[in-house]
Amino acid sequence: MRSIKALGAVTLSLALAACDMAPKYVRPEMPVPTSTPQGPAYAEGGEGQAIVPADTAWRDFFTDPRLARVIETALSNNRDLRIAMANVEQARAQYRVQRADLLPTVAAGGTATYQDQPFSQAGSGRADIYQAQVGTSAWEIDLFGRIRNLSRAAQEQYFASVETRNAAQTSLIAETANAWLTMAADQERLRIARDLEGAFGKTLALTKARFERGIASELEVRQAQTSYDQARSDIAEATTLVAQDQNALNLLAGTTVPAADLPDSLPQAGATIENLPANVSSDILLRRPDIASAEHQLRGANANIGAARAAFFPNVSLTTAFGSLSLGLSNLFGSGSSFWSVSPTASVPIFDFGRNQGNLQYARATYDAMLATYEQSIQTGFREVADALARRGTMTQQMEAQTSLRDSARVAYTLSEARFRAGVDSFLTTLDSQRTLYTAEQSLLATRLTRATNMVELYRAMGGGLK
Repeated sequence: MRSIKALGAVTLSLALAACDMAPKYVRPEMPVPTSTPQGPAYAEGGEGQAIVPADTAWRDFFTDPRLARVIETALSNNRDLRIAMANVEQARAQYRVQRADLLPTVAAGGTATYQDQPFSQAGSGRADIYQAQVGTSAWEIDLFGRIRNLSRAAQEQYFASVETRNAAQTSLIAETANAWLTMAADQERLRIARDLEGAFGKTLALTKARFERGIASELEVRQAQTSYDQARSDIAEATTLVAQDQNALNLLAGTTVPAADLPDSLPQAGATIENLPANVSSDILLRRPDIASAEHQLRGANANIGAARAAFFPNVSLTTAFGSLSLGLSNLFGSGSSFWSVSPTASVPIFDFGRNQGNLQYARATYDAMLATYEQSIQTGFREVADALARRGTMTQQMEAQTSLRDSARVAYTLSEARFRAGVDSFLTTLDSQRTLYTAEQSLLATRLTRATNMVELYRAMGGGLK
């Protein structure tokens, strides 16, 4: 018994002091500039202290309570997020299975053998043999770190699945917010179309009345009819879009969104916090979960190189047994019936016809692929942040211009309609003013939606949405 304990202690010490054949991991240099771009398209920063998106909880970032409730529902019910969570549990279980190979599996067993031999030297042909034992079978002593590197690779895969799940959450929050804002904009588009339909309808009625009195021509009636019909067509289109937006929102939420949480228009004060940073260091990208997942995959590929290298060295395994053997069941654990055995084995690869070399080349090629994926993830994230900042940098000027354009078009329409009713101008001037106003209303609405979704995208691109 003491011999077995001593042997176990020595074996465990050897395993703990084993070599690590994996290359030392060093985080690669970021293949992007050290900070986000600067220039005419990029703002220098807003008023007040800018928030750190990765440290700002999504409940604090989204200020509209209806939108916050819809996001909460999506996080609880969305099926894609549930799949990502299940993938995390799968990776965790696989890591536990791989890690278990580091320690010996101890099993207990018992056997009973009944036999009758006619020419037995003992004088009796009948022999009953009972045996009970505890031991390990072919436990690999990890002298060169093969199992430890495989375990580390499985652990990195688990960490990567966690970050993939986090990335799914940030994407879900952004998609849900954008779907909610799109529905809000389409609700306004529907209302604009209905308001203009009423205005165009009155103009059409007036033109018909003037035509009946011989004041207006049939051409003017037809022109008025085109504006009215266009508004009617846009009402039908907007009605369809609102229904489709609600269907998309229900899919993201994983259930039917209550009517009280649906938007009726874009919030005038905005649906989010606006003081996001303008000029940031590229290191902020490392807090994005998709980039963190790519780095864990890279670390796992690095560990697999160590496992492939260890295959070139001797494989040492150990089989042990301790138990009791007796010819009678009553004497199975009696004095003098105990036995023990220790069977170390070693094997050294001599000719494998390139199998181990091929596995090593495969592991190195996988690392190169994971490195390219990691660098590509950083470059993609850098572009997303830069694009969002560029859009944000010119949004204030665009909003001011579109608002002024809409206001001027509205005044021009009012004046042209009054002059038309007074018989000063022809209907062609009024028709042109109608169409200009309609286009200006639609453009301003599209700009407001772009500004709202840009804030959501910038928050997500900078790593927000995890808290």
